[in-house]
Amino acid sequence: MDIHRELDTRGLNCPLPILKTKKMLAEMQSGEVLRVVSTDPGSIRDFQAFARQTGNELVEQVSGSAEFVHVLKRR
Repeated sequence: MDIHRELDTRGLNCPLPILKTKKMLAEMQSGEVLRVVSTDPGSIRDFQAFARQTGNELVEQVSGSAEFVHVLKRR
């Protein structure tokens, strides 16, 4: 899968990772893929809810020991 853009939200807590993601997705074309890296454990739930509410596809979520990676496809 091609990643078109990456967003580093390490060190930021809710709601900043979602707000920055929303802004970046608005600048992207339909079908493009965004990879977001976060350190906020709540981001797993937040990104699931965000995808449901906005219609963007949550392609993948990976939980590491200290980082969480979210991959979204722009609707």
